[in-house]
Amino acid sequence: MKKLILLFVMCIAVTSLQAQTKEELKAQKAEKQAAADALQGEANAIQAQIDALPGWRKGAFGTIGGSISEFSNWYAQGAPNNSSGNIGFTVNGYANLLQDKFFWRNSANINLSWVKLDNKDDPTDSEDFREATDVFNISSLYGRKLSENFAISTLGEYRTTILNNFNNPGYLDIGVGATWTPITDLIVVIHPLNYNFVFSKGETVFESSLGAKIVADYTRKIGAVNFKTNLSLFQSYKSSDYSNWTWTNSFGYTLWKKIGVGFDFGLRNNKQEALNYNLGIGNTDATFDNVDNKLQTYWMFGLNYSL
Repeated sequence: MKKLILLFVMCIAVTSLQAQTKEELKAQKAEKQAAADALQGEANAIQAQIDALPGWRKGAFGTIGGSISEFSNWYAQGAPNNSSGNIGFTVNGYANLLQDKFFWRNSANINLSWVKLDNKDDPTDSEDFREATDVFNISSLYGRKLSENFAISTLGEYRTTILNNFNNPGYLDIGVGATWTPITDLIVVIHPLNYNFVFSKGETVFESSLGAKIVADYTRKIGAVNFKTNLSLFQSYKSSDYSNWTWTNSFGYTLWKKIGVGFDFGLRNNKQEALNYNLGIGNTDATFDNVDNKLQTYWMFGLNYSL
């Protein structure tokens, strides 16, 4: 009996000691975490001072996604013998020179992808990858500061496709106006005097015109998250048929070192492109007045890499 009582007392003592040790470890962890948070706050403050210094700011991040598959005698589908695949990538890069009296901001966005579906039972079916998404956009913005948040600026922006129909069409915007930077990472460009040069081959519906250019760009990195959204809009003074806008978005989340997951999507509205496409597929009755100008979209999800 005495042995049982002694064993019971020892168990209680061990349990109490473990509980006490656990509470002590939790208290130590809380102290260390508070100290770490304080140091992180100081590091963030120092980084903010570094970011505010004049000089170059450079960076890039992108997304790559893809898949391949092959089926043999898979009778449940329409093409039981086929191979398919898709691959694509996006790159968002910037190089900004920030000084006390002026700034020079440069950015590039590239989004390319290829797809294939080869029906092996159809000898005329192509086994090659074909171009799918094809976006190329570069811009350069120079501004002379009137105050901390306003500047007189000039912008050059060029966008086209590069895998297929390079510079057909191609768009070059050149204009002057003002730039507003309400917060560090947000740039709003308003250029009431802008010429939209449209390049194309042969007799097409594309036409250059004078108009207003508005660009809003927000690029930021918060911890493991890279984020960029860009809206580029041109409003033609000649005709709304020549107006267009493009909105692109890129997200990247780092999971391990510089590798993570990314998601990209874009929207575009361009009536000249819609009419040119309809005429190209044989819809000869299409005009600016009756063309079905559908919203253009794309999206991609895959691995992300941050530079």
